[in-house]
Amino acid sequence: MIRRILSLLVLTVAAYSQQPNALLPAKDASELFKRSLQLIESTAAAVPGLSRAAAPIVENARQALLNLETGTAGSVTQTYDLLVNVRAYLALAESVPKPYPFPEEGRKQFAELRDAVDRMESHFRATIDQTERRLRNPDRDNLRRYAEADEKLMKPETAQKRIVFMGDSITDGWRLNEYFPGRDFVNRGISGQITGEMLGRMKADVIDLKPSAMLLLAGTNDIARGVPLSAIENNLTMIADLADAYKIKPLFASVLPISDYHKDTNPRYEMSKQRSPAAILELNRWIESLCKLRHYQYVDYFSQMVDAAGYMKPELADDGLHPNSAGYRVMGPIAMAAIDRHFAPPPPATVSKKRAPRPRPIQAEPVSAAQPPAPQPPAVAAAPASAPAPQPVAQAAAPTKPPAQTQAADNAVAPKKKKEPFWKRTYPSTPSPAPQ
Repeated sequence: MIRRILSLLVLTVAAYSQQPNALLPAKDASELFKRSLQLIESTAAAVPGLSRAAAPIVENARQALLNLETGTAGSVTQTYDLLVNVRAYLALAESVPKPYPFPEEGRKQFAELRDAVDRMESHFRATIDQTERRLRNPDRDNLRRYAEADEKLMKPETAQKRIVFMGDSITDGWRLNEYFPGRDFVNRGISGQITGEMLGRMKADVIDLKPSAMLLLAGTNDIARGVPLSAIENNLTMIADLADAYKIKPLFASVLPISDYHKDTNPRYEMSKQRSPAAILELNRWIESLCKLRHYQYVDYFSQMVDAAGYMKPELADDGLHPNSAGYRVMGPIAMAAIDRHFAPPPPATVSKKRAPRPRPIQAEPVSAAQPPAPQPPAVAAAPASAPAPQPVAQAAAPTKPPAQTQAADNAVAPKKKKEPFWKRTYPSTPSPAPQ
């Protein structure tokens, strides 16, 4: 009897675990939404007058689908808009008389559309539940992600400098052991995080690991979510202050450029709608000024990955945001050079080698021409007092003409003015308002 009960319990648990999840993956949800719109268009053509009556609803559904494809995956509002319009179409289709006999294929398509609406509703409710769980989540900053790895991480060796790479998905997807073999580089990137969440992870994921330095790459998700630039600056300043307080040298990386080059592959890859290039430039200017003010290393990925149009070079990212292997191969040497500059020994103290001023030519003074001594006249009788002997007159030599003075402009070479790249002249220094 006990064995039967246990077997029933096992079967019940197994059946429950095999139940499909109501929340669809992003790819499956996208296919369901697209199929629903296709069914609306095909069934409307099968019923006379339905296409004209349902035209506004169909257009609303098409726009809702476009917003889902180009917006944030899993958006509750956009999913609800599509669901409402598909329901409205079904209600309108039920009220419109259908021809007799109605094609069997049309009946199947209407039945498939009803099933699709039921599946969309389950997905919508699961999306709401997921959003509520995130809002109530006690681990807002996702400290559990690296909690076990942080405990197992050994103390840094004195001869080996430990560097913590802190950031979002761009850092999270960077396999540091492949690009920097033999170095004590620790990856603490978490996909989707903003600067405020990284500030909350500073103690557990950076300070407690006792690194010599931290390389921070952050800000693109803040821009995408509409976080004000002042709030991003405050978070980065507090991260820098914490690092300084614990004797950890911070290295700040520029935010990477984005591109729209891959939007034909997927409409969601049109990155400029959420990440304004002007806002990225403005944030990078502030980060660079912070590094100059506090003598931090500024890790400039941006200038090496941007093209003449102000976008990320198409070969460096497959989606216009996240670097591919070619993109990381560009970033690796830039990061390594900044780290080496930070740990390079200071140059030996030397006497300041100021350029000595050029000696001014000595101006020759006028001198008298040398005259041979006058021959003594033979002894004669004293001449009359009224006729004194003539005295030799010294002839003044003409003064030598000084050489031309060297102009001051010979010493100072005018610096060549650098021509700003096209993207710096194109985008304003003041970012446009972030998209809502």
